[in-house]
Amino acid sequence: MRRLKTILLNHPQGEVNVDWGEDLKTALTHKHDVHIFNRAQPAAPQFEGMEVIVDLGGNITSEWVDMAAKGGVKYIQAQTNGLDHVEVKKILESGIMLAHRYIEGVDNFSVGKFFFPRGMEVEGRSLGIVGFGHSGQQLARRAKSFGMRISGIDVRQIEEDVLDDIQPDFMGGPDHLDKVISESDFLSVHMHLTNETKHIIDARRINLMKPTAYIINVARGELIDEDALYDALLEKRIGGAGLDAFANEPADSTLPVYKLPNVIVQPHSVAATDGTSLKRSRFAVENLGRYALGEDILARVG
Repeated sequence: MRRLKTILLNHPQGEVNVDWGEDLKTALTHKHDVHIFNRAQPAAPQFEGMEVIVDLGGNITSEWVDMAAKGGVKYIQAQTNGLDHVEVKKILESGIMLAHRYIEGVDNFSVGKFFFPRGMEVEGRSLGIVGFGHSGQQLARRAKSFGMRISGIDVRQIEEDVLDDIQPDFMGGPDHLDKVISESDFLSVHMHLTNETKHIIDARRINLMKPTAYIINVARGELIDEDALYDALLEKRIGGAGLDAFANEPADSTLPVYKLPNVIVQPHSVAATDGTSLKRSRFAVENLGRYALGEDILARVG
């Protein structure tokens, strides 16, 4: 396999590069000739003669896409979940190929109040998974082991071998979304953010939820109408929420909704494990290898 002239576009937030960037750099340099993009230097000369860009976080700008295309770049590996913040249209039009993871108890402990709160038994409860791709399927497998009933929603036909393995209790398309929302004790969204999926969980659909139901979002903040969700939480019309993605990041941590005992928030970090970083790095290396050999690219966009 030939070594590709590759430029690694590190994340603009320096802390992200400490682990994620180093894992990616280490994985790539074993098999390809890697140059690190320097944001303090002019961009155009750095793309000259490069064939591949590996973009940590999907932060390449529209201007850089133009420069990369002129410099000879043929392929961009976007190391990110979701493409809502990636210059997809610009990249594809340029001819470049694109490819693409408790509060109340803590308070009680601090004041010496033991044996409360009472937890919720998940066995026998229903989990609605909106977006039955890889992350949704992995959640389904784990939830099944706890005896939960699984309902999946996806726009595409899920492979028979996946359905045979997971055996969801219900699998439907977009027309069944309202039904799944109204019947779920837990609702978890796992979709890419597009014009079609923005606010797919809107005020009307939040009102369909059981008053005891919880909503989980570790995908993209704008999949849910945050204002409608926060009103429902503050007015105690749903059971609670677990949030790791927000419409605006960093989110305003002073909002009263984030102080509620039934709302768990994380700073968009649930995918930030050493294992995820290494797996994504290996995926990037595999895709560059496929490109070098003229084979089909995994997760190719467009």
